[in-house]
Amino acid sequence: MKARVSVMLKTGVLDPQGEAIRHALGALGFDGVDGVRQGKVIELDLADGTTEDRIREMCDKLLANTVIENYQIEIL
Repeated sequence: MKARVSVMLKTGVLDPQGEAIRHALGALGFDGVDGVRQGKVIELDLADGTTEDRIREMCDKLLANTVIENYQIEIL
């Protein structure tokens, strides 16, 4: 079983990496990019029968900083 966890900063949390990417895109001639939010994707190979609640527990304890990040779980 596979799962994909997408982690992004919460709205309102400053994203300096996203801002650096937006600035670099402008410097390369890609006009019209008003904002960039940068995140991470974690793919998990799991034992069959692993529940979404168990994956959520992994996210809450390690994979995401729930104070400043949101996450989304996708079972593949």
